Amino acid sequence: MDTTELDVDTSGAELVDLTDSVREFCRGLGDGLCNVFVPHATAGLTIIETQSGSEDDLAELLERLLPKSRRYTHHHGTAGHGADHLTPTIVPPSLVVPVVDGRPALGAWQSIVLVDRNPDNRHRTVRLSFVGA
Repeated sequence: MDTTELDVDTSGAELVDLTDSVREFCRGLGDGLCNVFVPHATAGLTIIETQSGSEDDLAELLERLLPKSRRYTHHHGTAGHGADHLTPTIVPPSLVVPVVDGRPALGAWQSIVLVDRNPDNRHRTVRLSFVGA
């Protein structure tokens, strides 16, 4: 298994496109599976179309489902931090992408995106692991 860690600064962005980093990691590794994992209690990963308005739609959806307020039992930190801790129940902390000939087998408009609504911690680690066929 090949593995690496990415250091991601999410300052100023709730969504960070990781697609190019995943492509670079997979380059030359052949056929297999790439697992993308974020080991944080308030962040998750998804695959969406980017640069089409989907980022704003996802942010709006998460705000409707998990509004930033002090209504949560878990409420230390900034207002809405309890919602941040529920984000991984909707946007999971890991995903697996098939890799063919060293390239993630994503659809034409698919991008791998880190979702981090927590303004209290803007430094994230993302682990990439490749298991060959």
